[in-house]
Parts: sequence; structure tokens; C-alpha cells
Amino acid sequence: MRLGRRAASFAAGLFMGLSSAHASGSYEILKFSDLKGWEEDDHAAALNVFRETCQDIDDPEWSSLCGFATSQPTAQAFFELFFRPVLIGGEEPALFTGYYEPELRGSRYRGGQYQYPLYRKPPELAAGTRWHSRAEIETQGLLEGRGLEIAYINDPVDVFFLQIQGSGRVRLDDGSAIRVGYGGKNGHDYRSIGQELIRRGVYQPHQVSAQVIKNWVRRNPAEGADLLRHNPSFVFFREVSEVPADKGPLGAMNRSITTMRSIAVDPKYTTLGAPVWIEKGGKDPINRLMIAQDTGSAIKGAQRADIFYGTGRAAGLEAGRIKDPGRMVVLMPIQTAYALAPGG
Repeated sequence: MRLGRRAASFAAGLFMGLSSAHASGSYEILKFSDLKGWEEDDHAAALNVFRETCQDIDDPEWSSLCGFATSQPTAQAFFELFFRPVLIGGEEPALFTGYYEPELRGSRYRGGQYQYPLYRKPPELAAGTRWHSRAEIETQGLLEGRGLEIAYINDPVDVFFLQIQGSGRVRLDDGSAIRVGYGGKNGHDYRSIGQELIRRGVYQPHQVSAQVIKNWVRRNPAEGADLLRHNPSFVFFREVSEVPADKGPLGAMNRSITTMRSIAVDPKYTTLGAPVWIEKGGKDPINRLMIAQDTGSAIKGAQRADIFYGTGRAAGLEAGRIKDPGRMVVLMPIQTAYALAPGG
């Protein structure tokens, strides 16, 4: 979000040589036959996504594999020949959530229903520094009249959730569209409004979802504005005009991500660009090879992933329902795998 540095995962944001990516933890080398559903997956689709970012992995062993990826005729054979499945930190079940790219309605000019700005980062805000809180920004008008507006949106709740996602499309009133990406933040930590509704006794934990929160805020505008300001974090945007409309938004590797083939991971454990085998349980199980092409402030740990569900409202509804257990297995180059787990 990010989606080129997303602010937080969607569902998780509501609840919160040897690559340097590999933090301390347990490592177990598996066989491809240990991966549930491996034979049935569309390996060619995964290989196409892998090729999008493999050239950006700064490691000689990965660079060599990327060269082979362009010439290997059989996708499944490529992965089985050059990689080994490695289970990292498998003592606890994985947690899978979902995220998406919102599509908002807006205008280049303030007027009528379009009253709620998306802002560029103010020039005095240096990266990594702490600035005013969300409440101070909104109640004191600290950004108004400074020419920082990118577009005006018709719904303040959509603006808030876009800040959680960190990236999205805006369908303008003149028929055109723009894409916006993460442009910085005010230095305050994200605070969950879903958890705050639970603390206030409005909902039980099992009742809270993104859509439930949106509906409550819209039904209770005054209390809703106060609830949103419970989160002091405020995200700024930039226009991302270089990404074609038929491509996904930019992930943390500054490349377009792919619906249901890209995931956000914790880069302390998983190399960005690496293939990752997903075994997600829950109502709609997924057994699929995906590529780690994004990160998220709520994505922490070896067995933690955020699945990209695509663009628009339907994708958002689906992503918001995902909070499932399972297992994720990283495909590592053979030498790296055996160096990490020599007894495997």
C-alpha cells in the first residue's frame, strides 16, 4: 500500500548468499509432494508473476534463477528444479488476511458532493519524523488552502479506508481516472478503529469487518468522525500516472502486483520477489503458488501474509472477510535452503 508501501493490511489493519530477509527462526525443508494441491496449481501463471519482479532481487543466486525463468519451457519443472520448499516458523498456524485496491469517486475540483481531499505530503514533513495527529490536521485545517489537494472525494469514510490501503484508483466526474499511491505519513502509529468499537461495546469481535465499520460511521456521522480520529495516523498520497490502467497497483518492489497471485509478507523472513506456497483454510480454502511482492505495517512474522484480491468494491468485500489460518511455505534457491536448514 504501500501497495507501494501500504499503510496497513486491510483486514489486519482493522485488527492489527543468505538473504538478510531471513530473521532468526526455525527452518524445515519440505518436499514438493508435501504441498497440498501442488500438482493441480497453474504454475505458468505463478511463473509469469515471478518474472515481473525477479530481476529486482539483489542477490546473485536469485539473479541466475531469474535468467533461467525466461527460458524454462515448463513452469512446474522450473520451480521443482531450482527451488526447495522451506517452512519458516511453522510451530504456529499461519494467519492470512486480504487487501485490495479501492476505487473511489472524485473530482479535481471541490464542489457538490466532492468535499473530502486526498492530500500530497506537505514539504516541511521530513520522512520518518513525527508531525501533527489526524485530529489536529482535520480540526485545525492544517492542510487547507496550500495547494496540496490531488482530488476531492465524495465520502470521508472512503478517504479514511484509502489511507489504510495506501493506494487506489479515483474515478473522476469528467469520466477519466487517476491512480494514487502512498506518499508518506505523519509519523504516528496506526490505531485500530475496529478494536475501539469493540472496546466501546458497540460490537463483539466476531461482528467487526470493514463494511460493518463503514456502515456504522455513515449512520453516526458525528460519533463516526470522532471514531476515525481515534487513529492518529494520517497518510499522504502521490499520483501514480506511470501504471497502465490494465495493470495492478504498485507493490513494495515498485512493480504492479497481480490479483490472487501477489501477497504482502514480512521481509524480515521472506525475500521480496520469492515464490510462496499458500495453504489457506477457512470458508474458501486456497492452495496456490503466489509471489511475495508487497509488505504491510500489520504483516509481522514468518507465518503471516496478506493476499491481494484485486480492485474495486467486490474485491474489497471479499478481502474484508479474510482472516483465516493455514500454512505458508517459501520456495528458496537450493543453496540458500540447505544453508538455512542443513539437516533438511
